[in-house]
Amino acid sequence: MSAPRARGRSPRPGGGRPRGRRASPTGPGLTVAVTGPTGTFGSGLVPLLQDDARVARVVGIARRPFDPAQRGWTKMTYRQGDVRDPEALRQAFRDADVVVHLAFLITGNAPRATTRAINVDGTLNVYRAAAAVGARRFVYASSVAAYGFHADNPARMDEEWPVRPAARLFYAQEKAELEHLLAAEAAPGGGPDLYVLRPSVVLGPDTVGGKDVLPGPLAPVGRWLFSRPRRLPLPVPVVVPEHPLQLVHQDDVGSALLLCAVGAGPPGAYNIAGDGVLTAGDVAREFGALPVRVPAAPAQLAARALARVPFLPPVAEWVEAAARPAVMDTTKAREQLGWRPRYTGLEALRDTLRPRA
Repeated sequence: MSAPRARGRSPRPGGGRPRGRRASPTGPGLTVAVTGPTGTFGSGLVPLLQDDARVARVVGIARRPFDPAQRGWTKMTYRQGDVRDPEALRQAFRDADVVVHLAFLITGNAPRATTRAINVDGTLNVYRAAAAVGARRFVYASSVAAYGFHADNPARMDEEWPVRPAARLFYAQEKAELEHLLAAEAAPGGGPDLYVLRPSVVLGPDTVGGKDVLPGPLAPVGRWLFSRPRRLPLPVPVVVPEHPLQLVHQDDVGSALLLCAVGAGPPGAYNIAGDGVLTAGDVAREFGALPVRVPAAPAQLAARALARVPFLPPVAEWVEAAARPAVMDTTKAREQLGWRPRYTGLEALRDTLRPRA
């Protein structure tokens, strides 16, 4: 039975009407600051900022130096900064009308204290720095994982369903916690309007890139194996549960982020997913395997059991995501934000696997 909605409802981000901010919320000449601009989400967003006449200037904040001009990002100025350094953030955000926060550690290979300092404390630092410089809007990339993988989650969740920490997966726990913390920061008013995007699994040409998906000395091997997802050279039978999942293309996440950045809809949380619900068997088939489809329930039960095993390494905590389907309703993003995905979930997967020159 689903939990009643009268209790534990998700916070409503950006509910208060901020005061004392810059004029011209959507007019020409916006300055947009972006943390983590070279990651998957940034690769979907920054080209759209580059091409949008409403955006005059983009500030890209990252720890590792990069040259925006080499990527064709002529509107962007690079600023070296760390989300753990509030003063550096305030300097980087100076004159920003909008701050888009995309920087986040997802693999969990760093010590847990470091991960939390970057993900949780760092996100709060970014919001507070945006408020300190008088930014009008703050756009935060959350995740479907914020809903958790709970037995009482409905078959399809809209934004009114509460975000709740997962039992084990650190990424999902931090995403849920941060939504509540940001809502509390925004509640008194006087700060930026708060926009929260909850994408499903994000795919596209830059999905993995140079991320370290394996720890320590295995990191170079992980980068080689996963830098570009590939189809199998020969069809291999694979037993896969019929576990439903949603996918979304990085460019469609970028378009949703852009709509939030220019204030196309009211502040709040928005579910983002490509059209269509796939299964693990569909994914295996696209990878060139011969899926042997089995019911999802036994595999989900096994995933719940494995997630309870003590001392799991961080990368193994992701097994909890297979314990319960997490399928979202995207009606609100379409009706209030005006968002329409260009890619279906299946097309996003195929574009990820397409060979590049």
